[in-house]
Amino acid sequence: MFSQRTNWQLSPNALTRAIEEVRASGRKILDLTVSNPTEAGVRPDTEAVLRALANPKAMHYDPQPRGLLSAREAVCHYYREEHAVNHLDPDRLILTTSTSEAYSYVFRLLCNPGDEILVPKPSYPLFEFLADLGDVKLVPYPLLYDHGWQIDFDSLHRAASPRSRAVILVHPNNPTGSYVSAAETSGMNAFCRERGPAGSGLALIVDEVFLDYAHALPNSNRPRRSSFVTNAETLTFTLSGVSKISALPQMKLAWVATSGPSEVAAEAGARLEIIADTFLSMNAPVQLAASVLLDQRKLIQPILLDRVRANLAELDAQLVHHPSCTRLQIEGGWYAVLRVPVHGTDEDLAIRLLREAGVSVHPGHFYDFSNEGHLVLSLITEPKEFREGIARVLEIAGT
Repeated sequence: MFSQRTNWQLSPNALTRAIEEVRASGRKILDLTVSNPTEAGVRPDTEAVLRALANPKAMHYDPQPRGLLSAREAVCHYYREEHAVNHLDPDRLILTTSTSEAYSYVFRLLCNPGDEILVPKPSYPLFEFLADLGDVKLVPYPLLYDHGWQIDFDSLHRAASPRSRAVILVHPNNPTGSYVSAAETSGMNAFCRERGPAGSGLALIVDEVFLDYAHALPNSNRPRRSSFVTNAETLTFTLSGVSKISALPQMKLAWVATSGPSEVAAEAGARLEIIADTFLSMNAPVQLAASVLLDQRKLIQPILLDRVRANLAELDAQLVHHPSCTRLQIEGGWYAVLRVPVHGTDEDLAIRLLREAGVSVHPGHFYDFSNEGHLVLSLITEPKEFREGIARVLEIAGT
C-alpha cells in the first residue's frame, strides 16, 4: 500500500526506548542534546515579534512564488549587514518554510530518480530522509580530522560517478563545527566544474544555517565568515533561515539563494520559481514580519554565543581532570564533539549514561562518524545543567 521511499524503520531505536523508560520512571534527565533554542531558555523580544505578526496586510492574499519582495529585500539587508554582501539581487532568492523544504526544491530541480548527491560524513542525519523522499541516492565523502577538520578531496573524486548531480557542503558543518576554508572553496569549485554529465558540471548545495555562530575568544572581535551566497564560479544554492539566525524555528522562514554563471543561474532560478509556485507554501504573516524576525538576531546571537563560549570553557576545564577524553577542535556552531575511550559502541555508552547518570547525549553514529568513541554535545544547554551533565558524563566515559 505504501511507497518504497517511506519504507523506514518505524520502531524506536534502543536509545529512544531507554529515554522513554527513564522518563517513565520519573527521573530527571539532564539533556545535553538540546537543539531547539526555545527550550534552552533563550527568548526573543516577544512583544516585537507578536506585534509584527499582526500586520493587517496579511488579510490580503498576494501569491508570489519567490516570496513577497519586502521579505526578500529583508534577507538581502541581512546579508549586507552581517556579511558585507552588497549586490544580492532579491530575484535570486526563493523563500521557503524551512531549509528542509529548500533542499527538497533543489533536489527536484537537479535530480532524476536514482541520481546521486555527494554528502559530507560526518554530518546531519536529516539528509537521509530528504533524499529518500526525493528519490535521490546519497553518496558520502569523508571529512578528515587532523588538528582540525578537512575535506578529503581524494575520496570526493572517487565517490563521484556519472550519476552525481551535486555536492552538499555544510558551512559550518553540523556537528563538527568546521567551516569550508578558502582553499577548500577553490578546490570544490574546480571539482564541480570538471565533473557532471557530459561535462556540464556539478552544483553546490551549501547549508549555512550556523554561519553567524563563529567562535571567538572572550573580549575579542567577533569573527565573520564568508557566505557562499556570492559564489559565482559554479552553480550554487545557498540555504539558510531564521531558525538558527534568530533562534526562531517556529516562525518557518527560510530561503535558497541561487548564484553562479549568469545563464545557468538564471535558468535555475526560473525553474525553482515554478516549483515554488506549485506549492506556494510561505504564509503572509511571517513574510510581512521578515524584517523584524531577522532583526531579532541582534538580541539573540550575542546571548547564544556567550552561552556557547561559557559551556566550552566549562567543558575544557573539566577535561583537564579526565585526560582520556578530548574535545575535537570546532570553529563555529552549537555543538561539541567529545572523543572518549572505546569500550563498546557509542550507542551503548549513551544508553549507559542515560540509565546510570541520567544524562542524554548523542552517540557519534547518529552523525555517521566512521568509528566509535565519539559523543556529540549541545553547547546551548543552560549552563548549570551543562556543568552537572558534563561532570557525570566524564565520570563514566573517562574511566
